[in-house]
Amino acid sequence: MRDVKALSQAGGALLQASADSLQKGLDAYAAGDYSAAAALVLPLAEAGLAEAQFWMGAFHANGEGVAADPKAAYAWCLLAARQGHVLAQANLAGMLVQGFGVAQDHAEAARWLTLAAESDPVAQFKLATLYARGRGVVEDAVAAAAWYRRAASNGHYPAQARLGFLLANGIGTGKDRAEAFVWLSLAAQHGVGTALKALEEVGGQMSLEEKRRGTALLSRWRGRLGHADNVRLDPVLG
Repeated sequence: MRDVKALSQAGGALLQASADSLQKGLDAYAAGDYSAAAALVLPLAEAGLAEAQFWMGAFHANGEGVAADPKAAYAWCLLAARQGHVLAQANLAGMLVQGFGVAQDHAEAARWLTLAAESDPVAQFKLATLYARGRGVVEDAVAAAAWYRRAASNGHYPAQARLGFLLANGIGTGKDRAEAFVWLSLAAQHGVGTALKALEEVGGQMSLEEKRRGTALLSRWRGRLGHADNVRLDPVLG
Protein backbone atom coordinates (compact mmCIF):
# COMPACT_ATOMS: atom_id res chain seq x y z
CA MET A 1 0.00 0.00 0.00
CA ARG A 2 2.81 2.40 0.85
CA ASP A 3 4.46 1.69 -2.51
CA VAL A 4 1.24 2.48 -4.34
CA LYS A 5 0.83 5.72 -2.42
CA ALA A 6 4.45 6.68 -3.07
CA LEU A 7 4.09 5.99 -6.78
CA SER A 8 0.90 8.03 -6.87
CA GLN A 9 2.58 10.96 -5.16
CA ALA A 10 5.58 10.72 -7.46
CA GLY A 11 3.31 10.64 -10.49
CA GLY A 12 1.42 13.69 -9.27
CA ALA A 13 4.65 15.58 -8.68
CA LEU A 14 5.85 14.70 -12.17
CA LEU A 15 2.62 15.92 -13.74
CA GLN A 16 2.84 19.17 -11.79
CA ALA A 17 6.45 19.68 -12.84
CA SER A 18 5.49 19.11 -16.48
CA ALA A 19 2.61 21.56 -16.19
CA ASP A 20 4.92 24.15 -14.61
CA SER A 21 7.53 23.72 -17.35
CA LEU A 22 4.90 23.99 -20.05
CA GLN A 23 3.50 27.15 -18.50
CA LYS A 24 6.99 28.67 -18.41
CA GLY A 25 7.34 27.87 -22.09
CA LEU A 26 4.00 29.46 -22.92
CA ASP A 27 4.88 32.50 -20.83
CA ALA A 28 8.11 32.84 -22.82
CA TYR A 29 6.11 32.54 -26.04
CA ALA A 30 3.67 35.23 -24.90
CA ALA A 31 6.67 37.47 -24.14
CA GLY A 32 7.98 36.97 -27.66
CA ASP A 33 10.95 34.80 -26.66
CA TYR A 34 10.22 32.00 -29.10
CA SER A 35 13.60 30.29 -28.79
CA ALA A 36 13.23 29.96 -25.02
CA ALA A 37 9.65 28.74 -25.46
CA ALA A 38 10.69 26.01 -27.88
CA ALA A 39 13.60 24.95 -25.66
CA LEU A 40 11.25 24.54 -22.69
CA VAL A 41 8.49 22.79 -24.59
CA LEU A 42 10.59 20.36 -26.65
CA PRO A 43 11.60 18.02 -23.77
CA LEU A 44 7.98 17.78 -22.69
CA ALA A 45 6.90 16.95 -26.23
CA GLU A 46 9.59 14.29 -26.50
CA ALA A 47 8.35 12.85 -23.19
CA GLY A 48 4.91 12.41 -24.73
CA LEU A 49 2.91 15.37 -23.37
CA ALA A 50 0.18 15.99 -25.95
CA GLU A 51 -0.18 19.72 -25.26
CA ALA A 52 3.57 20.18 -25.73
CA GLN A 53 3.48 18.17 -28.95
CA PHE A 54 0.68 20.40 -30.20
CA TRP A 55 2.77 23.49 -29.48
CA MET A 56 5.85 22.05 -31.16
CA GLY A 57 3.72 21.50 -34.22
CA ALA A 58 2.69 25.15 -34.09
CA PHE A 59 6.28 26.30 -33.62
CA HIS A 60 7.46 24.39 -36.69
CA ALA A 61 4.45 25.47 -38.73
CA ASN A 62 5.15 29.13 -38.04
CA GLY A 63 8.95 29.01 -37.75
CA GLU A 64 8.86 30.39 -34.21
CA GLY A 65 11.85 29.42 -32.06
CA VAL A 66 12.67 26.59 -34.47
CA ALA A 67 13.15 26.24 -38.21
CA ALA A 68 9.96 26.41 -40.25
CA ASP A 69 9.37 22.79 -41.20
CA PRO A 70 5.95 21.66 -42.47
CA LYS A 71 6.84 17.96 -42.17
CA ALA A 72 7.95 18.37 -38.55
CA ALA A 73 4.83 20.41 -37.84
CA TYR A 74 2.65 17.63 -39.21
CA ALA A 75 4.58 14.93 -37.32
CA TRP A 76 4.23 16.68 -33.95
CA CYS A 77 0.59 17.48 -34.57
CA LEU A 78 -0.11 13.86 -35.49
CA LEU A 79 1.39 12.65 -32.20
CA ALA A 80 -0.83 15.00 -30.23
CA ALA A 81 -3.90 14.17 -32.32
CA ARG A 82 -3.43 10.45 -31.70
CA GLN A 83 -3.61 11.18 -27.97
CA GLY A 84 -6.99 12.84 -28.43
CA HIS A 85 -5.85 16.48 -28.44
CA VAL A 86 -8.84 18.15 -30.09
CA LEU A 87 -7.11 21.25 -31.49
CA ALA A 88 -4.34 19.06 -32.87
CA GLN A 89 -6.95 16.90 -34.60
CA ALA A 90 -8.58 19.95 -36.16
CA ASN A 91 -5.27 21.43 -37.26
CA LEU A 92 -4.09 18.08 -38.61
CA ALA A 93 -7.17 18.03 -40.81
CA GLY A 94 -6.28 21.48 -42.12
CA MET A 95 -2.78 20.30 -43.01
CA LEU A 96 -4.20 17.30 -44.85
CA VAL A 97 -6.59 19.52 -46.82
CA GLN A 98 -3.82 21.93 -47.78
CA GLY A 99 -1.10 19.34 -48.31
CA PHE A 100 1.00 21.11 -45.68
CA GLY A 101 3.84 18.80 -44.68
CA VAL A 102 1.94 15.78 -45.95
CA ALA A 103 0.26 14.57 -49.13
CA GLN A 104 -3.17 16.11 -49.61
CA ASP A 105 -5.88 13.73 -48.39
CA HIS A 106 -9.42 15.04 -47.95
CA ALA A 107 -10.80 11.72 -46.72
CA GLU A 108 -8.24 11.52 -43.91
CA ALA A 109 -8.94 15.18 -43.11
CA ALA A 110 -12.63 14.38 -42.78
CA ARG A 111 -11.82 11.50 -40.41
CA TRP A 112 -9.83 13.75 -38.06
CA LEU A 113 -12.41 16.54 -38.28
CA THR A 114 -15.15 14.10 -37.33
CA LEU A 115 -13.24 13.27 -34.14
CA ALA A 116 -12.55 16.91 -33.30
CA ALA A 117 -16.09 17.98 -34.14
CA GLU A 118 -17.45 16.10 -31.15
CA SER A 119 -16.44 19.09 -29.02
CA ASP A 120 -14.87 21.81 -31.21
CA PRO A 121 -17.12 24.37 -33.00
CA VAL A 122 -14.42 25.29 -35.52
CA ALA A 123 -14.05 21.64 -36.49
CA GLN A 124 -17.84 21.39 -36.74
CA PHE A 125 -17.87 24.29 -39.17
CA LYS A 126 -15.08 22.86 -41.29
CA LEU A 127 -16.64 19.40 -41.36
CA ALA A 128 -19.89 20.99 -42.53
CA THR A 129 -17.94 22.65 -45.34
CA LEU A 130 -16.52 19.29 -46.45
CA TYR A 131 -20.03 17.82 -46.59
CA ALA A 132 -21.33 20.85 -48.46
CA ARG A 133 -18.59 20.52 -51.10
CA GLY A 134 -18.28 16.75 -51.17
CA ARG A 135 -14.57 16.82 -50.34
CA GLY A 136 -13.36 13.66 -48.61
CA VAL A 137 -16.96 12.64 -47.92
CA VAL A 138 -20.05 12.08 -50.04
CA GLU A 139 -21.71 15.43 -50.70
CA ASP A 140 -24.60 15.71 -48.27
CA ALA A 141 -26.53 18.95 -47.86
CA VAL A 142 -28.50 17.61 -44.89
CA ALA A 143 -25.36 16.60 -42.99
CA ALA A 144 -23.75 19.95 -43.88
CA ALA A 145 -26.73 21.87 -42.50
CA ALA A 146 -26.72 19.78 -39.32
CA TRP A 147 -23.03 20.45 -38.65
CA TYR A 148 -23.42 24.15 -39.47
CA ARG A 149 -26.29 24.26 -36.97
CA ARG A 150 -24.20 22.59 -34.30
CA ALA A 151 -21.33 25.04 -34.81
CA ALA A 152 -23.72 27.99 -34.96
CA SER A 153 -25.36 26.93 -31.69
CA ASN A 154 -21.88 26.85 -30.13
CA GLY A 155 -21.21 30.47 -31.07
CA HIS A 156 -19.28 30.14 -34.36
CA TYR A 157 -20.14 33.31 -36.27
CA PRO A 158 -19.39 32.19 -39.87
CA ALA A 159 -21.45 29.04 -39.20
CA GLN A 160 -24.33 31.23 -38.06
CA ALA A 161 -24.14 33.15 -41.33
CA ARG A 162 -24.03 29.96 -43.38
CA LEU A 163 -26.90 28.36 -41.49
CA GLY A 164 -28.97 31.50 -42.01
CA PHE A 165 -28.34 31.32 -45.76
CA LEU A 166 -29.33 27.64 -45.87
CA LEU A 167 -32.54 28.29 -43.91
CA ALA A 168 -33.44 31.23 -46.14
CA ASN A 169 -33.08 29.07 -49.23
CA GLY A 170 -34.18 25.68 -47.91
CA ILE A 171 -30.85 23.98 -48.62
CA GLY A 172 -30.35 20.80 -46.58
CA THR A 173 -33.07 21.93 -44.18
CA GLY A 174 -36.59 23.26 -44.26
CA LYS A 175 -37.03 26.80 -45.51
CA ASP A 176 -37.63 29.10 -42.55
CA ARG A 177 -37.15 32.83 -43.02
CA ALA A 178 -37.85 33.62 -39.34
CA GLU A 179 -35.09 31.32 -38.14
CA ALA A 180 -32.82 32.50 -40.97
CA PHE A 181 -33.36 36.03 -39.65
CA VAL A 182 -32.15 34.91 -36.21
CA TRP A 183 -28.87 33.36 -37.34
CA LEU A 184 -28.08 36.05 -39.89
CA SER A 185 -28.71 38.74 -37.26
CA LEU A 186 -26.39 37.05 -34.79
CA ALA A 187 -23.67 36.71 -37.41
CA ALA A 188 -24.11 40.26 -38.71
CA GLN A 189 -23.78 41.80 -35.24
CA HIS A 190 -20.34 40.17 -35.04
CA GLY A 191 -19.14 41.59 -38.32
CA VAL A 192 -19.73 38.76 -40.79
CA GLY A 193 -20.18 40.85 -43.93
CA THR A 194 -22.04 38.29 -46.01
CA ALA A 195 -24.61 37.93 -43.24
CA LEU A 196 -25.56 41.61 -43.37
CA LYS A 197 -26.34 41.48 -47.08
CA ALA A 198 -28.30 38.23 -46.73
CA LEU A 199 -30.17 39.66 -43.75
CA GLU A 200 -31.36 42.62 -45.81
CA GLU A 201 -32.63 40.27 -48.51
CA VAL A 202 -34.41 37.98 -46.06
CA GLY A 203 -35.92 40.93 -44.18
CA GLY A 204 -37.44 42.23 -47.40
CA GLN A 205 -39.13 38.87 -48.03
CA MET A 206 -40.53 38.29 -44.54
CA SER A 207 -44.19 38.68 -43.65
CA LEU A 208 -45.23 40.61 -40.55
CA GLU A 209 -45.85 37.34 -38.70
CA GLU A 210 -42.42 35.99 -39.71
CA LYS A 211 -40.81 39.19 -38.43
CA ARG A 212 -42.61 38.86 -35.10
CA ARG A 213 -41.54 35.24 -34.72
CA GLY A 214 -37.98 36.02 -35.82
CA THR A 215 -37.69 38.86 -33.31
CA ALA A 216 -38.98 36.66 -30.50
CA LEU A 217 -36.56 33.86 -31.40
CA LEU A 218 -33.67 36.30 -31.60
CA SER A 219 -34.40 37.60 -28.11
CA ARG A 220 -34.26 34.07 -26.74
CA TRP A 221 -30.99 33.23 -28.48
CA ARG A 222 -29.13 36.40 -27.49
CA GLY A 223 -27.15 35.86 -24.34
CA ARG A 224 -27.41 32.07 -24.62
CA LEU A 225 -24.55 31.72 -27.06
CA GLY A 226 -20.89 31.53 -26.19
CA HIS A 227 -18.02 32.50 -28.44
CA ALA A 228 -16.13 29.85 -30.38
CA ASP A 229 -12.37 30.25 -30.45
CA ASN A 230 -11.71 30.68 -34.16
CA VAL A 231 -7.97 31.12 -33.70
CA ARG A 232 -5.64 28.33 -34.76
CA LEU A 233 -1.86 28.31 -34.55
CA ASP A 234 -1.39 25.80 -37.35
CA PRO A 235 -2.57 26.04 -40.97
CA VAL A 236 -6.20 25.08 -41.13
CA LEU A 237 -8.86 24.30 -43.68
CA GLY A 238 -9.95 27.46 -45.42
